Amino acid sequence: MFDFPGFFEGARAKLRREHHYRVFRELRRSPGRFPHAQWRAGDGTWRDVTVWCSNDYLGMSQHPTVLGAARDALESYGAGAGGTRNISGTSDLLVALERELADWHAKDAALLFSSGYVANDTTLATLARALPGCVVFSDAANHASMIQGIRASRQRCVVFRHSDAAHLDELLAAHDRAVPKLVAFESLYSMDGDIAPLSGLLAVAKRHGALTFVDETHAVGVHGPRGGGLLEAHGLLDAVDIVQGGLGKGVGVVGGFITGAAPVIDFVRSHAPGFIFTTALPPQVAAAALASIRHLKSSGAERAALFARVASVRAGLGAAGVPIAPTPSQILPLIVGDAATCRALADELLDVHGIYLQPIVFPTVPRGAARLRITPGPLHADEDEARLVAALASACANGTLPAAPGARAA
Repeated sequence: MFDFPGFFEGARAKLRREHHYRVFRELRRSPGRFPHAQWRAGDGTWRDVTVWCSNDYLGMSQHPTVLGAARDALESYGAGAGGTRNISGTSDLLVALERELADWHAKDAALLFSSGYVANDTTLATLARALPGCVVFSDAANHASMIQGIRASRQRCVVFRHSDAAHLDELLAAHDRAVPKLVAFESLYSMDGDIAPLSGLLAVAKRHGALTFVDETHAVGVHGPRGGGLLEAHGLLDAVDIVQGGLGKGVGVVGGFITGAAPVIDFVRSHAPGFIFTTALPPQVAAAALASIRHLKSSGAERAALFARVASVRAGLGAAGVPIAPTPSQILPLIVGDAATCRALADELLDVHGIYLQPIVFPTVPRGAARLRITPGPLHADEDEARLVAALASACANGTLPAAPGARAA
């Protein structure tokens, strides 16, 4: 008989040997203190730490307006949605939130999901599977949720080189124009912090008559004059058929969504298992997201403070010889390479300096590309920044990290 315990123990041992075993740090976040939190150390005590790797890019999870909206909804609606929207009823808060999301992306309609992962997975699978003979063209660096959705469609997938519009053009040209084509890519890639050549990719897709799907999860709230994302920032919302986004990053809560033309959104609403058969977002989450988005549409203060801090941290780390990748976004990757070294560095930062930076290892990034993913925020203070720079400069000085080429000695 098959040795199930032996199989799983062996798999866990392999992860540990390769330093890819994931250790989850236990944190307590308190409203009004973020990015400061408490970490449960190995001895069971709680220690103050500063979080430098959160996707809560704007700190909206802590905003008084957002917290107030969540509290009011909890008192007015209760804690749960009661089930799926088609059986248990659709809350007016969800309807209002979808209208707000559609307006945010200049589209006819929107549809909410339980997470950004589910929005990608179920939408891509549903659309590609339904389009007869559809061929999906996927960026080589697309998120796992997009890859999973494309696989689940069981349609042909053609991978184009990362952010390479010329390669996409070549691949699209090799296919019959009458065949349905779906081009899927992200606007901002969260592990490298790079931004796609949006206008070039979209122009190529349009020239070949392809349906376009752009994941803006790490851009919504953070980029654009109203926080509508990089497509809004570049004036390209009209050029995209489906915009996907998340509510757990710039918006500061949880959930995912798509926006697009009403017939497309209605098709997904009517056919997507990941929407039909799952419980709706609870009212306090919907109310918090609604308040957050409405605030971000009219306020640029959080975005301005974010990018001021990003620029300051980038300059400080560069001057200290820390080899931060030159990215155009709010994400500052520190490529370490070796997984064991990366874990040891993260442990040192936490134990010695009270700095929480979770190591990113395979399979989130390729083998040999382990990294720390630094995300400065508008709520980090100058003294927080000074401690981060000093700690990472020390790691360069003692040889844990190679100094950036041409940088002055720390």
